[in-house]
Amino acid sequence: MKKYIFFVCLSWGVVFSQDPLNGVIQYQESNKTYPLIGANVFWQNTTVGTITDSEGTFQLEGVPDTDLLIISYLGFKTDTLKIESSFITHQMVQDGEDELAEVILSQRRKTMQKSFIETQNILKVSSEELLKAACCNLSESFETNPAIDVNFADALTGTKQIKMLGLSSPYLLISEENIPMVRGASQAYGLSFIPGTWVESIQISKGAGSVTNGFESIAGQINTELKKPLTDIPFFLNFFASINGRYELNTHFNRKINERWSAGLYIHGNKRTQKFDNNKDNFLDLPVSEQINLMNRWQYIDTEKGWIGFLSWRFMNDEKLMGNLDYNPQKDSGYKQRWGSEIRTKRWDTSLKVGYVFPDLPYQSFSLQTAYSNHDQNSYFGLRSYDIQHQSFYTHLLFNSIIGNTQNKFKIGLNYSHDGYDEWVEITSFERTDSNIGSYFEFTHDNDDDFSWIAGLRIDFHNNFGTFITPRIHIRYVPTELFVIRLSAGSGRKAANIFAENQSLFATNRTIKIQSSQGKIYGLNPEKAWNYGLALSKSFYIGSPHKITLSGDYYSTNFTDQVVVDWEKATEISFYNLEGKSFAKSLQLELDYNFKNFLNLRAAYKNYDVRMEYNSGILQKPLLAKNRFFANLGLASEKSYKGKQWRWDITLHHLGVQRLVENQRDGVNGFSDGFSLWNSQLTHSFSNKFEIYLGGENIGDYRQVNPIIGSDDPFGVDFDAAQVYAPVFGAMIYTGLRLKI
Repeated sequence: MKKYIFFVCLSWGVVFSQDPLNGVIQYQESNKTYPLIGANVFWQNTTVGTITDSEGTFQLEGVPDTDLLIISYLGFKTDTLKIESSFITHQMVQDGEDELAEVILSQRRKTMQKSFIETQNILKVSSEELLKAACCNLSESFETNPAIDVNFADALTGTKQIKMLGLSSPYLLISEENIPMVRGASQAYGLSFIPGTWVESIQISKGAGSVTNGFESIAGQINTELKKPLTDIPFFLNFFASINGRYELNTHFNRKINERWSAGLYIHGNKRTQKFDNNKDNFLDLPVSEQINLMNRWQYIDTEKGWIGFLSWRFMNDEKLMGNLDYNPQKDSGYKQRWGSEIRTKRWDTSLKVGYVFPDLPYQSFSLQTAYSNHDQNSYFGLRSYDIQHQSFYTHLLFNSIIGNTQNKFKIGLNYSHDGYDEWVEITSFERTDSNIGSYFEFTHDNDDDFSWIAGLRIDFHNNFGTFITPRIHIRYVPTELFVIRLSAGSGRKAANIFAENQSLFATNRTIKIQSSQGKIYGLNPEKAWNYGLALSKSFYIGSPHKITLSGDYYSTNFTDQVVVDWEKATEISFYNLEGKSFAKSLQLELDYNFKNFLNLRAAYKNYDVRMEYNSGILQKPLLAKNRFFANLGLASEKSYKGKQWRWDITLHHLGVQRLVENQRDGVNGFSDGFSLWNSQLTHSFSNKFEIYLGGENIGDYRQVNPIIGSDDPFGVDFDAAQVYAPVFGAMIYTGLRLKI
């Protein structure tokens, strides 16, 4: 493998160029501005060029001896611009209209944006925002994001899991370029399998999502867009090191093969060999681990004929070793002298995306998406074993067009998915197949001014769920300038993969009980919920450079069917169907203040009321802070022509008390203490090509006392490493560098 990587790196080479140019290409229709997708952008009298992406943005390496940029697109007048800045915004003129006489220079775009135009409540996060944290993988990409809550899953694996609207990640649809990705067997650790440097942007949608992406979205959707070979820089290198013994290397190689084909090779590796036991409980605070992750992407685009395509494949191997400080798997595995655990995961996936835009009808298009993955995990926890193999196939055919005019658009499509699960829980086998075919119709009306709505309906035929209908609706209204009201409602369903989604239970000696009601999946019924939401957002200026945005949203999720995960008895964990009420109510208030390009402040307060009917009565969800406060302050100096800049930010997370289940350590009706976590990072860019950064997480060094229950007797009935509400390791300092050529 090392020889192969070295050979590929040499064969692709390194291309040196001038400072890159970034920009946005737009056009105007009916007094409304839209991004121009697929516009050709190239330097005059050269073959150096690119095309704009789905947001109309581009990045183009500079070339010597010319500052004239040519922009062209079928149906628009070709423009030649003299470039005197490293960032431009340009508006194209359709044939037959008056030509614009100037280039509009724009201020730097915010790294996190809430759109006033989108009908849905969507938060867009750019790759620049991800650089503010130690973003080694996707699970660590939300530390500066007020919409997502990040929690540790247990006291052993060091894995971070996310929650939104008070619900855990299985109730979110997590997709990659609109293909469902982190689901099934990958629910527990899948976010850590997506390197942060591969991510181009993240779109976070609260509440019921679109019917186009399936029926599984209950609390919302997180979609990641990966770097594109055509628009990504030719060579990127990121090196990361931290005092907790983690080292990471990321390299990207991109090459434009010809006018239509581009390709990229992305390599990620991380390793932790040092052992830490800061709390002196004889257990590793963080696992000894290593991961290799390879991705190859091919991109095809023909703007004249309207075709675009992506072909990708990826291989990932991840290994973790946990347990007692002196645990040796070769000597101790299967015995009671020392407690240890290993998790070995291999994953291979591939995807193909093909799209066609009718050249004479730019509002009409169709696309085909198809993906296959094979996820194989072998693991043991002390004397307990858990193995799962999940093979998944997904395909999606979509057609877009209009009814009458561009104010009335529709989507119609067909989804097919097939999931095969083969699980072994100790000596018990659980096998099943989920097969589903669904079709949908979604209509969008936008009056290009103050009102828009999206209504979608899909019907699915599932081998285990039966036939069912999923309705969803989103409404946007602008009563006054820069004030938006959004409403949403819809239903969602999912299969509860009780072991894959709750793997922290294996880090305990609790007895597993499934109270079957003759359902088709583990003897349990599928989960079903309705989600209703209201979101308000208002922006105003205090003088031209001072912009303030105030936002508030309230969402209510009500389950009609749910698999209850019951930890309430100290020595057992039970799974059973809901009989009674279960709901999650979420309130978020947010302030976003921006002063020129120098200062940005985000602050948010969140309140959760998440309760469920257990066998012991209606109780608040454990290990969930009812009250949370978030604040992020970012400062950035003005960027010089050559790219020199200082950036600094600091983030505060304050979590209120959390309910604890009955156990030997916390007793009955226990609550955790409230606590605060501070993260900060300082970055210095020496040029557009090189920068270094220094940061810290949990710099106040807050740690949970005795995170592992019964650590002195790990094979006893009270052993439990899953009752974690705060960090285990403490302060973490890291540094790194980025090279862009």
